[in-house]
Amino acid sequence: MAQAKQQQAAIVDPAAVARALPASTKAAAILIALGVDSAAEIYKHLKDKEIEELSFEITKIEKLSSDEMSAIMDEFYELCVAQKVITEGGVEYAREILIRAFGINRAGELMERLTAAAQSHAFDFLKKVDYKSLLMILQSEHPQTIALVLSYVRPEVASKVIAELPTKIQVSVFHRIAQIDRTSPEIIAIVEGVISKKIGAFVTQETTEIGGVNYLAEVMNNVDSRTEKFIFDELAESNPDLAIEIRKRMFVFEDIALLDNREIQTFLRECDMKDVTIALKGVNEELQSTFFSNMSQRQQETIKTDMEYLHNVRLKDVEEAQQRIIAIIRDLEQKGEIVISKGDKSDVIA
Repeated sequence: MAQAKQQQAAIVDPAAVARALPASTKAAAILIALGVDSAAEIYKHLKDKEIEELSFEITKIEKLSSDEMSAIMDEFYELCVAQKVITEGGVEYAREILIRAFGINRAGELMERLTAAAQSHAFDFLKKVDYKSLLMILQSEHPQTIALVLSYVRPEVASKVIAELPTKIQVSVFHRIAQIDRTSPEIIAIVEGVISKKIGAFVTQETTEIGGVNYLAEVMNNVDSRTEKFIFDELAESNPDLAIEIRKRMFVFEDIALLDNREIQTFLRECDMKDVTIALKGVNEELQSTFFSNMSQRQQETIKTDMEYLHNVRLKDVEEAQQRIIAIIRDLEQKGEIVISKGDKSDVIA
């Protein structure tokens, strides 16, 4: 029995165990290894929330073997070396040095972790910048630069900046945001440097996935009606497919819960009840209740009965029924019969 346990322990790779630990646990283990004095010095440079999280992690660590602790420290050392060579020589230089130092597989892992971490903090300093200041900084920049920067800020901030850009620039920026997927760390670093100098703020770096049609839909949900109409009119001529894709994602079926009862009753009068029955098969009870509370008792009973007997409905059919209902809502909005609130809520007069 004792021999079996020894054999089992020998199979376990301490380095693999260490790599599998959460980053917060490893950070806590490093602080323990460094000792009280060094940990206290590190704490001076951390935010209150970080100190709280690390302290909590330290209390959770009950036992790590010396081999596991060594593996954690080795990994920490490798990351420090990798970060240093990236900072001093750039990504390609760092990759070459790390391959020579740690081998191609480990170098690849380190590069992937560090470039992902760098991108996940890009343009963090913009969180503290109000949209008017950002507009002043960006208005003289190339549309590609504007698109990249706006892809890293909150949609409501981006919408305000776009609304005040020259009309020719607005559509160009939209096109470029739609085409952004991922950008190289070198380009991000260059743009960050330029923008941060203009702002005069300390640059940290946040956001991995940026841009794209979903982001534009969020932006358009926050712009005023005049700006929305202008941009869609322009897109209808220059890129009608993009305009259609953005419209599809701007107002989703679940957003119906945000409409008031009068508006829900208005569009329900225009809907085919078969579409409503199928559409409601794919939503939660809360949204179903929103619909039912705006129907007559007879309509409620009919649809609930039909839903009970409606089986094996394809997701495609549910989505198509929901899109037909959304199309009715958008049409009623265009006619001014209902209002989908967007942008500054102060624009809406009760």
